[in-house]
Order: sequence, then C-alpha cells, then structure tokens
Amino acid sequence: MRVAIPHQLENDVVRERLKSKSHQIADHIPGGATVRTQWPSEDRMTMDISAMGQTLHAHVDLEPGQLVFEVPLPPALSFIEPMIAGAIQSQGQKLLAKD
Repeated sequence: MRVAIPHQLENDVVRERLKSKSHQIADHIPGGATVRTQWPSEDRMTMDISAMGQTLHAHVDLEPGQLVFEVPLPPALSFIEPMIAGAIQSQGQKLLAKD
C-alpha cells in the first residue's frame, strides 16, 4: 500500500517534525501497537509496527512536496486497506503540523 501526503514544507522541516513526533505513531494504531523507527538515510524513516498479532515493516520517504508511506499489508489485512490508508492520510497530516 502506498499513501502520498502532499505538503508545502522544506524537507528539513518535515524531517525535524517526523523525528520529534515519531513516538506518537503507535498512539494512532488500534490494538496496542508498538512502533520502532529508524533513519537509515536522511530522507527515509523505517518503521517496524507490531499490532494485533502482525508485524509490518514499512517506510516513509521524504520527497519534494510529499511524504510517501509504503506499508506492505499481509493478505489477512488487505480487506481493511482503505481504512488504513485513510488513517495514514489523516495522522500523517498531524505529524506534519506545527506544534
């Protein structure tokens, strides 16, 4: 699943906001999720997400003018892809918002 979130911010600002708010990602996932993030490069944040007995390995790429979330969904969760995409879209906007 690929979800793009457009923005009009400089990538440095986006990077700073993601780093400062990444601990909040698990709060927006139902089922008592845990999320571990890493920055293997300055324009990619990886996420290991564990929730509801599933573990997903996702990443977020910072591109000019947009954040792109890539989340490979296992077949057991593919039926809720629209709901997950909508949650990523709305929560992604909150991660980008100024405090």
